Amino acid sequence: MTTTTASPKAGDRTVRKKTPGAGRGPRRPGRIRRIGLPYLLLLPALLLELLVHLVPMVIGIWVSFKLLTQFYIRDWGTAPWSGLDNYKMSVDFNAPVGEALLHSFLVTIAFTLLSVGLCWLIGTAAAVYMQDTFRGRGLLRALFLVPYALPVYAAVITWVFMFQHDNGLVNHVLHDQLGLTDKPSFWLIGNNSFIALLTVSVWKGWPFAFLIVMAGLQNIPKDLYEAAALDGAGMWQQIRRITLPSLRPVNQVLILVLFLWTFNDFNTPYVLFGKSAPEAADLISVHIYQASFVTWNFGSGSAMSVLLLLFLLVVTGVYLALTSRGRKTADV
Repeated sequence: MTTTTASPKAGDRTVRKKTPGAGRGPRRPGRIRRIGLPYLLLLPALLLELLVHLVPMVIGIWVSFKLLTQFYIRDWGTAPWSGLDNYKMSVDFNAPVGEALLHSFLVTIAFTLLSVGLCWLIGTAAAVYMQDTFRGRGLLRALFLVPYALPVYAAVITWVFMFQHDNGLVNHVLHDQLGLTDKPSFWLIGNNSFIALLTVSVWKGWPFAFLIVMAGLQNIPKDLYEAAALDGAGMWQQIRRITLPSLRPVNQVLILVLFLWTFNDFNTPYVLFGKSAPEAADLISVHIYQASFVTWNFGSGSAMSVLLLLFLLVVTGVYLALTSRGRKTADV
């Protein structure tokens, strides 16, 4: 409530007196409205995330308990309930389905470990090298990021042409020019398909590691290197004692992201080999695709997907627990 009184000496001058608590009521809805506005703006993105990821995940888990084959694809809601039969068939390693899934899982583990290790090693070496100032450093940085910036399909299709047996660039260089092989090799079939897949994955993935490590190196003070150089520490000692310990938080996140991306990679093997990957390069992502969309056994494929999800959740949880414990030990 506001009262107005006129001063006898001031003429038209008025004095306004406000009672305590007056005017506070209308401000509270406005404050709540301002606080809730960011959440309201995030609501469409959250709903879209729910529709794109969470709803298909729940449907996939539900389908994994159904006997959904090509006979029920028109009305898949009427597919009979199978319980845990799809999971039992997937983990029965003495049966053909379980044996093939185990082989694909082991191939994926070997491929992921090699790809992540090489991507991190090459990316870290390139990032450390790029810390020195030299002519053309900016251009070289841009060239390093080209494999990461290219679309996946365009990059992998280019490698498909390069790996051709008769007129591919790889055989032309290795066999015709350098003479390292007795005859042109088949890179997209047989055991060499694993090497081809690993080469494309590393070529495509190491620029991301280079970018992340290079950003992490910017936070290391130059004074540490200068003091180490004055104490007589060489380049390898500086990398071991300063660079790698300072990059530990960055590397922990980087390795986890690379592991999840590489283990779930579907585009690279699918574009490189097509629907049926060779046995030596049978990654689990393509294997689940074949089990679902080639053999039309969607229940079995969904069960394999759920098992893959559980494996990645367990690996992520164990990795985060180990790295957090190691961080606490290092801080102490």
